[in-house]
Amino acid sequence: MHKFIIVLALFTGGILFSCSPDSSDEHQDTLSTVLWYEQPAAAWEEALPVGNGRLGAMVFGQTNTERIQLNEDSMWPGAADWGDSKGTPDDLAELRNLVKTGKIHQADKSIIDMFSYKGIVRSHQTMGDLYIDFDGEREIRNYTRKLSLDDALATVSYQSGGAQFTEEVFASAVDDVLAIRLATTDAEGMDFDLRLDRPKDNGHSTVQVNALSDNELVMDGELTQYEAVKGDQPTPLDYGVKFQTKLKVMLVGGSTSAENGTLRLEGVKEATIYLVCNTSYYHEDYASINDEVLDALESKGFKEVLSAHKKDFNEFYSRVQLDLGGHELDSLATDKRLKRVQEGGKDAGLAATLFQYGRYLLISSSRPGTNPANLQGIWNKDIKAPWNADYHLNINLQMNYWPAGPTHLSEMHLPLFDYVDQLIERGKVTAKEQYGIQRGSVVHHASDLWAAPWMRANRAYWGAWIHGGGWISRHYWEHFQFTGDTTFLKERGYPALKEFASFYMDWIQKDEQTGLYISYPETSPENSYLAPDGKPAAVSYGSAMGHQIISDVFQNTLAAAKVLSVKNDFTEELEEKMGMLYPGVAIGPDGRILEWNEPYEEPEKGHRHMSHLYALHPGDDITESIPEAFAGAQKTIDYRLQHGGAGTGWSRAWMINFNARLLDKKSAEENLYKLLEVSTGKNLFNEHPPFQIDGNFGYTAGVAELLLQSHESFLRILPALPASWQNGSVKGLVARGNIEVDIIWEAGQLLKLGLKSATNQTKPILYNDKKLALTLSANEWIWLDKDLNLVK
Repeated sequence: MHKFIIVLALFTGGILFSCSPDSSDEHQDTLSTVLWYEQPAAAWEEALPVGNGRLGAMVFGQTNTERIQLNEDSMWPGAADWGDSKGTPDDLAELRNLVKTGKIHQADKSIIDMFSYKGIVRSHQTMGDLYIDFDGEREIRNYTRKLSLDDALATVSYQSGGAQFTEEVFASAVDDVLAIRLATTDAEGMDFDLRLDRPKDNGHSTVQVNALSDNELVMDGELTQYEAVKGDQPTPLDYGVKFQTKLKVMLVGGSTSAENGTLRLEGVKEATIYLVCNTSYYHEDYASINDEVLDALESKGFKEVLSAHKKDFNEFYSRVQLDLGGHELDSLATDKRLKRVQEGGKDAGLAATLFQYGRYLLISSSRPGTNPANLQGIWNKDIKAPWNADYHLNINLQMNYWPAGPTHLSEMHLPLFDYVDQLIERGKVTAKEQYGIQRGSVVHHASDLWAAPWMRANRAYWGAWIHGGGWISRHYWEHFQFTGDTTFLKERGYPALKEFASFYMDWIQKDEQTGLYISYPETSPENSYLAPDGKPAAVSYGSAMGHQIISDVFQNTLAAAKVLSVKNDFTEELEEKMGMLYPGVAIGPDGRILEWNEPYEEPEKGHRHMSHLYALHPGDDITESIPEAFAGAQKTIDYRLQHGGAGTGWSRAWMINFNARLLDKKSAEENLYKLLEVSTGKNLFNEHPPFQIDGNFGYTAGVAELLLQSHESFLRILPALPASWQNGSVKGLVARGNIEVDIIWEAGQLLKLGLKSATNQTKPILYNDKKLALTLSANEWIWLDKDLNLVK
């Protein structure tokens, strides 16, 4: 470790330590990454997130009434009781006839009437809030609020009346607790109240808060949704996941008492607050789990809990380090640096911080054994969140996990598979009942905690789409490619891929004119085209994304079967149908990739979705080796951007990944800074707007793609390095084949390349048009210089 860091410092000329306040750090051989501010958060979008995968909080850092907004990932109303399907196989036959006979507008209406649950309101919800009410008005000086990404620790410090006050907050996965320490040097200590609360649900109280003793609060509740909607109709839910949040405080100095569900603390020099929450989703006797967690903490001090938390978090976070320079700006607060970028400045250091922030957020919102990260990770302040803070499978959930493999966080992928396995089981019922398909599973474009597989859309263009499962299945194959875990592939990956491949084999129909298998009815989310009568339409006879996803599922299933030495009637049928599948990548008259099977005009030429480029990213069918398609993808992007495309945060993040795959470093840099300029909040949360976390994850994946690509069976080194990132280094990226990669560059050119494979293998390496096949021995580092010559 130290040998590498010395080399890095010599070759990059960079500063290895943050210059932000309180930059002393336990990890003296790493680059410290800190978000910091000179004032409290004035709004939720400025607060700082902590999380242990399941339990999370937003820390405001207020000095009068501190608000710590609380979250837990199973906070959902209702249950898995809204059915599995709507419509029948006869409806599908009727719909297909409408499409084939050109009655497209009727098809748009019928697909919703026949199959969709239409408007749905059933939302992930806030757990509530912890408030810390400090006595009296105080003059505040030297205020600093920060979030150390290295330690997953939020800290507030300030001076008042000549004394120092500090607040530390973290969410420990080791001890399954949100821990808060308040301390002061004031000889008289602190006086404050502690209270728990939760917003009402449309006027209905959903919790009861009680003081169990002079140092314990408990908040018992059940999730409801009195404004729930199903099928566009009000469907009030007065039931849901039950939960208990329990708080215990331990003092150094002072006293504590309880009154009216509030704890009163006086003369306190130091207070350690432990907050736990468990739910009926995970445990039948969830309240007893809270007691067990708090009892286990009795024998531990705050420092011991914090040390264990740091060690656990750092095991994952420290695997990757990215240094792009720009440390001379570390003395500027994060919001000031962001404003500088928004005014046209470049800031490579802030770009690197945003990359690591995505990794921080993934570790904090998706841990083995938890639910997967939703549209807001786990950080949601609402009872009725934007888009229900649910799981959208027409890019958003998939984008959440794009960084998992390449940025060395494959363990964080596992909650996704636990969840999709549930979708698959319910989707088998949907496939049979709704479409009459006896094999395999279907998942539509959105779902929720209850793994609902059905279609939900008011309009055909928005959500009448069957490929959520097909797209998400790519993650099973990617997980294997990055980890090389054949046990996972055999027990989970291949079975999941086979379910979706089986569905598609029975879904596709032979086209009478071409003899090829075609998928219909289709849509291209969330876009529409102009039908022959000049009016917008959505349902079509084939679409690019549909065929690209089906082809991808077929290819990945067959590749998995080959790894596992599976060859049988199923794989033979799959090979036959894949060979006769309608092409998903077709070039239109103007050189662009066709979005539908016909070169239709679009009413919204700058649409934020670029679904027909799935084969470029995250798929891998459009590469430099197919020049016409490669050029067609670039023309497609140029056209969309000329008409105002990529306006939302996640769309801009996807664009960075497209640019990287097209080896277009200039556009990648432009879009990278555009995302910071337009779609990044003061706390660096991605703005759709409003907040939507997929853009954070998509950005992190995009930066990894700029530095290293491995989707073409060989490794591209620095394939799209932005021009302003002249000197830098990255440590710990992962390439497919489970190869760890370190890169050092200077003046925009490779200086040193390190590779370590988990297995013995030969892997081609490409840099600056020079390509060689490199023999790698298991768990041994190999170093190459700028000319790809071995360095001893």
